[in-house]
Amino acid sequence: MYAAGSESLVKQAREIQDSELLKFQNRIGKLLQGRDHGHELVDSLRRLHLILTATKYTRRLPAELQKSLASLLRSSSVEQLQVLSSAVLRETLPPPGQGRNYSHLQDHSPLTNYGAALLVSQAESISDLSALCCHLLRGLEGRPLEAAAHPHTHTLPIINTVLTHCPEVLNQDQVTLLSKKLVDWLRYASVQQGGGASSGGFFAGSRSRQPGPTAELDGSVSGDFFTVLCVGQCFSDDQWMNVYSFSVLRHWLLTYHSVADGNATGDPDTHGSVDGSVVSMVSATSSSSRLLPPRERLREKAFQYCQRLIEQSDRKAVKRTDAELQKACLVEAVCVLDCVCVEDASLVYRTFPFVKSLCGRLSSDLAFSRVLLPIAQFYLNHGETAAVDCECVWRLVFGRYPSELYNNSFLAHELLRFLRLNQGTLLLRVPEFTHSFPNLLKFLAWDSPAVVDDFVDLLPSLVTPGTAVELLHSLLDLPCLTAALFLQLRSSCYPITEPGGRGLTSLEAFRSPSYRGLFLFLLRAEAGAGDTIDRLGTLHELLVEAADWPRVVQCAQTVPVLLHIYFNAVVTVADDKLLSQLILVLLDRSSLILNIPNYTKEIHRVFSFHLLKLCKLRPSLVVNQSHELMDLAGSTINVYSKEDLFTHVVWVLGEHLSMSCDSRCSVELITSCFEGLEAVLFEITSSAPPPEQPCPAPRVITSLMSALAKLASRSHDLIPRVSLFLSKLRTLSRGVSVPWCSDEEDVVAVVTRGEELWSLLKLPGVAQSVLTPPPRTTSPRWHGDTNTALALRLRALSALTNSH
Repeated sequence: MYAAGSESLVKQAREIQDSELLKFQNRIGKLLQGRDHGHELVDSLRRLHLILTATKYTRRLPAELQKSLASLLRSSSVEQLQVLSSAVLRETLPPPGQGRNYSHLQDHSPLTNYGAALLVSQAESISDLSALCCHLLRGLEGRPLEAAAHPHTHTLPIINTVLTHCPEVLNQDQVTLLSKKLVDWLRYASVQQGGGASSGGFFAGSRSRQPGPTAELDGSVSGDFFTVLCVGQCFSDDQWMNVYSFSVLRHWLLTYHSVADGNATGDPDTHGSVDGSVVSMVSATSSSSRLLPPRERLREKAFQYCQRLIEQSDRKAVKRTDAELQKACLVEAVCVLDCVCVEDASLVYRTFPFVKSLCGRLSSDLAFSRVLLPIAQFYLNHGETAAVDCECVWRLVFGRYPSELYNNSFLAHELLRFLRLNQGTLLLRVPEFTHSFPNLLKFLAWDSPAVVDDFVDLLPSLVTPGTAVELLHSLLDLPCLTAALFLQLRSSCYPITEPGGRGLTSLEAFRSPSYRGLFLFLLRAEAGAGDTIDRLGTLHELLVEAADWPRVVQCAQTVPVLLHIYFNAVVTVADDKLLSQLILVLLDRSSLILNIPNYTKEIHRVFSFHLLKLCKLRPSLVVNQSHELMDLAGSTINVYSKEDLFTHVVWVLGEHLSMSCDSRCSVELITSCFEGLEAVLFEITSSAPPPEQPCPAPRVITSLMSALAKLASRSHDLIPRVSLFLSKLRTLSRGVSVPWCSDEEDVVAVVTRGEELWSLLKLPGVAQSVLTPPPRTTSPRWHGDTNTALALRLRALSALTNSH
């Protein structure tokens, strides 16, 4: 929203007439022709930019004004005028009949930073970007004196921007040229501070103190070549190019790695792996690195540069901001070393001692947790090559960091991103990955909205036959984990009771030795301690006050989504035994869920949906778990407390408890199931619901009636019993109230369904074919069955069409 004054200015800019705008543009043109480009011109350019950006339509400037602004952008030494002229030109179209003019790039006039950025934004084709890159690279080929007169510190950022969108814009010669320049800037920048360090004044002159050497972050004089971790009062142009070169180095290596691999002209990398290793090892120990090809020489200098950065990071920084700079540079240095070792595997043996030493130095300090993630990536990519034990790294990544830094949102993002990018490799090489899900879920429990997308990608890889049951319990208890993490953090920061306020009962329970084991199980770091705990109901009672905590409510909202992903993944890895265990968990945990508003209902809906899918996929599961399913379906109280799940369990029993689904299904089993469901149906239709409970939904009653009719059609001795109940149901007349249903339309719907079933059961043979159809009728293959008339007709029609 704009402030009142700003909104008024924007409105005026949108409503300006073309004639007024033309007068204003002519006025700016006259100001540009003058010699004094002062405050009036700056103010006018600001107003013009506002007018151009206030509407969604792109306008055209007069040709003379556009040419004058382009000239001002190239010739002005005032940065404010360069910014304004570039901003105005970005918002305009070229004059009619003309495209973007890149002809001035043919001369050798230098481009300013803003001028180059303008050309990038206005480029319409690869040829435009190629012309711009040629011009920028031509400037880098100038002699040192020319470079000093026209610094090119903006060149690398602009080229890096171009390569981000269009990597193929550079040809092989240009790649070689820029690789050589990167080597020079990285390794041979001056160690003396740049000019301008003197404060000036009366005594300024030739006798004033000359710039001294750059310093390390601890204040000592730099003893080796210049890097981004060297400090001084003022940097020279080659030192700035050193900083820019390091900032684009990793992107450069990643972008042209495939080019390096695909080119086989005189590059030692094209030899066999053993030969390449020998060449690189020899070049590393010799002083003739200048004789190496450009790409291999760049790898060598990048290795040396990152090695020096690792050494510099061991120095204690004087300023806090410099300490943060050390961490950022370490992250980038390890990432660059990883890229270099991917290109040349022989460098792994030279790099690992430094990386291993760095890991040992930083592993005890949680402040360097972000640096350890690139180190973990390095170990994952090259640990097997160097035959190095990586267990210490995985203990940090999967153990200590999630346990102690679960509330660090930046680390959570970086760590989960690392896991998502490498989950395939982690599954094959790191067994700790799948067994660390109790720790990883702490990120999700603490800040569900921020990381739920990461877990949508990660969760399928965490589902294995060995972890499936425990993972399901953990997902259902995720809101409890959120509450436990909150209590853990609060316990370490606050007293049990706050002055002038009330204490938390759950916090007292968290500190109590009697309940300590319950919370320790929730906060465990690894899987394998057990699927769940015996006193889960007690834990839910202790956390009853956490049901309305914002973090707990947010976490509960993500659980149904993750459960859908879990069940979709588990069917791909589970056998019948595991699926039977999961059905038992569904039935048991339907009564053991933290009482959060709408949470239980959503979980029951997910359970119901996937119970149908599991039983349809493996119908034998119904016979395996028939007793447990009947325990739930045979209890009247579940009609009111678990309506959705109860309805689906009844449907599953009626649909899949038959000989056609499983040969083990006996008449005794069908009769036992029938009697249990019959008792429930009789009870809920012969009495009013319990106090404070609504009437059962019509679909509950119709599901029970349909299940009884299906079971009776498979055991004809049961048909008279269900027919008797259905015939009584037919005697209900319109307008008569019944205790089990308060809506007249619902009563009519139930009676109608009863009449349909009663009519079917009068013909047992028809009832069985309708209520228990054979598989070939429920999933027909008429398009592929040669014995059906439809296939014959299709072949006849195909023959007729092909003949014409």
